[in-house]
Amino acid sequence: MIDPVELAKRLIACPSVTPASGAVFDVLEAALAPLGFTIHRFILGEAPDGPTENMVAIRGEGAPHFAFAGHLDVVPPGDGWNSDPFDPVVADGVLTGRGAVDMKSAIACFVAALAERLPEHGTVSLLITGDEEGYATFGTPRIIDWLTERSIRPDMILIGEPTSVDRLGDTVKVGRRGSVNLWLEVPGHQGHVAYPHLADNPIPTLARIITALDQIQLDEGTDAFPPSNLETTALSTSTSASNVIPGSATAQLNIRFNNLHRGEDLVRLVEDTARAIAPESKVRARISGEAFLTPAGPLYDVVVDAIRAETGLTPELSTGGGTSDGRFLIALAPVVDFGLPNASMHKVGEHARLDDIRALARIYRAVLDRVFA
Repeated sequence: MIDPVELAKRLIACPSVTPASGAVFDVLEAALAPLGFTIHRFILGEAPDGPTENMVAIRGEGAPHFAFAGHLDVVPPGDGWNSDPFDPVVADGVLTGRGAVDMKSAIACFVAALAERLPEHGTVSLLITGDEEGYATFGTPRIIDWLTERSIRPDMILIGEPTSVDRLGDTVKVGRRGSVNLWLEVPGHQGHVAYPHLADNPIPTLARIITALDQIQLDEGTDAFPPSNLETTALSTSTSASNVIPGSATAQLNIRFNNLHRGEDLVRLVEDTARAIAPESKVRARISGEAFLTPAGPLYDVVVDAIRAETGLTPELSTGGGTSDGRFLIALAPVVDFGLPNASMHKVGEHARLDDIRALARIYRAVLDRVFA
């Protein structure tokens, strides 16, 4: 038997700000090895996106193949904690520490569920990365490469991201919007503010481009997705002096988009809009992932049934919120995200109720019961 709270505490106690490797993977391997898993670990990449450690743990063979996916990296803790964010604290029925919600506790819950319900047939695997909170350059996409090279393909994938909102079990993510980050630079000509005729201020031009982009309605949403949105997230210039017209101005943008769009098409839209106003403008883009939607099927059924059996709730099937590694894993198999209430994720004082952690382990066990019946 494995207590998911105790395992979560051991994982939290390993500082693993993205990209992560090392001790936190040691803790997970030590929990899985006695359960008969074959553990494969590999480290890829260099700074700034790496080095990143990945783990593929596999037990059994043949169908069905059920995979659990997750990440051991966390966001930086920030300032203002009442205790060391990597020294887990249990008090008043709550576990506090960086990763308690997103998502070390969920990984601990799945391992605890396996300890109680190891399948007697078929295959179960864990696909665990160390850079979901970063750019995922050397993370889940490389796990997919590793599986593909060995002709390993799960039939269904459950990701333990914290999806619940008000109560454990009220929300399951069955798709996610895509995301693209863009940096838009408008060149000008630096000069003294007292002699504007000798300079070319790029800021008004950049403002016109931002206004034009803001007036674009990308879509009205779909039955499964909310409308896509483009937001300006930062502005900067090449100087901070109050008496200097800058030589360039830059806007940082993010687009969250539904499955009516592809990332590369949205990048082209921004480029065309910018260059129509400022032909010399430059756009740099990084597509974090495309939108995806898992169609209804057996994975929906087993997860919803397991949640209903434990909580009495029928979860909302949602595509809201941020991205997850499901944007990559959908290439392998149907995928859904389900985990703890997410109100404190990424916040100072991140925490999870002990009752929710233990209930989540029971739900994951119920999923295994249904998949491997």
